[in-house]
Amino acid sequence: MDGGLKRELEEKVRSGERLTREDGIALYESDDLAWLGGLAHEVRTRKNGDVVHFNINRHLNMTNVCTASCAYCSFQRKPGEKDAYTMRIEEAVRLAKAMEGDKLTELHIVNGLHPTLPWRYYPRSLSALKEVLPETVSLKAFTATEIQHFEKISGLDASEILDVLIESGLESLTGGGAEIFDWEVRQHIVDHDTHWEDWSRIHRLAHEKGLKTPCTMLYGHIEEPRHRVDHVLRLRELQDETGGFQVFIPLRYQHDFVDMKDGKVRNKLQARTTMASGAEALKTFAVSRLLFDNVPHVKVFWVMHGVQTAQLALQHGADDMDGSVVEYKITHDADNFGTPDKLTREDLLDLIRDAGFRPVERNTRYEIINEYPGPDPDRRESPQPMRV
Repeated sequence: MDGGLKRELEEKVRSGERLTREDGIALYESDDLAWLGGLAHEVRTRKNGDVVHFNINRHLNMTNVCTASCAYCSFQRKPGEKDAYTMRIEEAVRLAKAMEGDKLTELHIVNGLHPTLPWRYYPRSLSALKEVLPETVSLKAFTATEIQHFEKISGLDASEILDVLIESGLESLTGGGAEIFDWEVRQHIVDHDTHWEDWSRIHRLAHEKGLKTPCTMLYGHIEEPRHRVDHVLRLRELQDETGGFQVFIPLRYQHDFVDMKDGKVRNKLQARTTMASGAEALKTFAVSRLLFDNVPHVKVFWVMHGVQTAQLALQHGADDMDGSVVEYKITHDADNFGTPDKLTREDLLDLIRDAGFRPVERNTRYEIINEYPGPDPDRRESPQPMRV
């Protein structure tokens, strides 16, 4: 990128002018990661200061049985297959209650598209969980893909389904099922019917009903930077319309490894993919932060990026490190990546301070629960965030 274009983009960002599709592609073409990261850090600092948000949550996947066979997915199993499982509602309740002593504030539920589970299983699950968990625990559940699946098995439309789920305790959808929206890529990676038109329809409905939701992008597989830019701009336009997205989450695509429990490699893409490098991950966070001017937060999901890359992402536009997680089968069934199953509150505080930021514990709605001291400014060896 020549100096003139760099200065033009800097001026746009610093004046608050919205970046275009062409600007986004130009940013991805830049090989100056320090410059990109610095510019994104200016934006995240303007929006969120020296804060890094986190929460105490648990991910719960009640079934991995799925009618779809998405090319990138190592989580799904077919009925009767080894390692296929479906939890009884009582088991889900037991797992959730095990976190009560950690002052859990969010239960995050995503499942496979089970071919025979009745629709009522899902609101009943939420009702049972809501009944036994403290009022402070938010139920963040189901992707737009799952909501469309519920339409098919229930005969209800998405608006009616959301009403039932909200009455049962739902406080937020999850952001999954987005992957990459452009059909040029999407037709090769997904095996379900929820594409941009339905994904946006369902999140629009959720926002109209007062729910705040996250949005995501699965990157680092067969897509190109222009597809990432297109993906973010579609979400940005929907955010202009509804204002319902609280956070954008870039999710790093994962390879399978041959030491899977059943000896199978389910990932159909990995023969022609290499996964995104750490530098590519940081570039994706930076460009996303710069393009997505109307969403308040960008989250780095440490399970998919590794703890050290997650810390670096905080210097490249991200201001949220997600949470304690406890168990995330969707990634760990794929990669044995080396990330832990769980980070405690103290782990998260240490990681955020070690990256030079001030930790703030939030709930699902990004309401502040606790603010904690940042790194000790009087210690010369104490890390500090990049100066703006």
